[in-house]
Amino acid sequence: MSSKNIRSKLAIALLALFAGSYLVLSLPRCKSDGAPPAKSTAPQTPQPAAPPISVPTFNADSAYYFVKKQVDFGPRVPNSEAHRKCAAWLASEFKRHGLEVIEQKFQAPHFKGGTFDGVNIIGQYKPENPRRVLFAAHWDSRFQADQDTKDRNKPILGADDGGSGVGVLLEMARLLAEQPVDIGVDFVLFDLEDQGDDSDDGKDNSKTWCLGAQHWSKNLHKPGYMPLYGILLDMVGGANPKFQKEAISMQAAPTIVEKVWSTAAALGYSNVFVPEAGNAVTDDHYFVVMNARIPMIDIISRPGGTKTGFVPHWHTHDDNMDAIDKNTLRIVGEVVTTVLYRTAGGVL
Repeated sequence: MSSKNIRSKLAIALLALFAGSYLVLSLPRCKSDGAPPAKSTAPQTPQPAAPPISVPTFNADSAYYFVKKQVDFGPRVPNSEAHRKCAAWLASEFKRHGLEVIEQKFQAPHFKGGTFDGVNIIGQYKPENPRRVLFAAHWDSRFQADQDTKDRNKPILGADDGGSGVGVLLEMARLLAEQPVDIGVDFVLFDLEDQGDDSDDGKDNSKTWCLGAQHWSKNLHKPGYMPLYGILLDMVGGANPKFQKEAISMQAAPTIVEKVWSTAAALGYSNVFVPEAGNAVTDDHYFVVMNARIPMIDIISRPGGTKTGFVPHWHTHDDNMDAIDKNTLRIVGEVVTTVLYRTAGGVL
């Protein structure tokens, strides 16, 4: 992903464009005739209290294991043996947890020349259920450590930037196998997210990033696919995280943002999911929103204190297992798992 900051002019333009088009798409299907609703004269029957929603315990040790398994393959750079082996393992994990798997293979050009062989891995829970939600992360790792001071041309392990989000989703898939719910879930692992041009040359290089999300959003795995909402996880494993309300998410799906952040607050994590507006980020959700018109939000850590605003290990060789904090995995996992199960139970 591009320094993940959208340049000011591009951010303003795309948000204004999206705001206008999305408002049109989200208008009510039927217009009100302006008449006030009729008052009911029937006696009101007290409604029984809704039963509490049972949410399984998110296992941070399990999520950590899933992150480590990815890292153990080595850098998941497209066209490499590590990339191929990890792809096969991810698909097998979804199948092991009872999900139906689609491996959406595609080719995309690299901005430096040549072609990448990519694969988006889609795990479908209860694919027959029309009521669905979408959770996503990217599973590739960057081909160069361009933010490091040494070995800048060598690939990184991407434990946090890529691996952490996938680890959380795999643990969620495992929980669904243990405690089923009456809702469909699609776990989409995007490929070729982190292979873009991060040069500060004044050009719009945004389309060199998120190649898997660009392909998927134009070639949905099911015609007419439209989940209730989508949640993207990116860099959700580092210590001392700070999740702000990212700007594109607030334009595309403010209601979903508020549901997630209010859930986090109810769980006692308002110091992590902070009630602050964040900058726009060029991430997979941007292309999903713009191309597929799916209301999708981005949960991404931006703790500040660095030139980019991202975690210190971002796009460096320090993005290894030492960068992963189990407590962060637990917090994020607990929040999104609660959102999922409360959505299935009709509470959210």
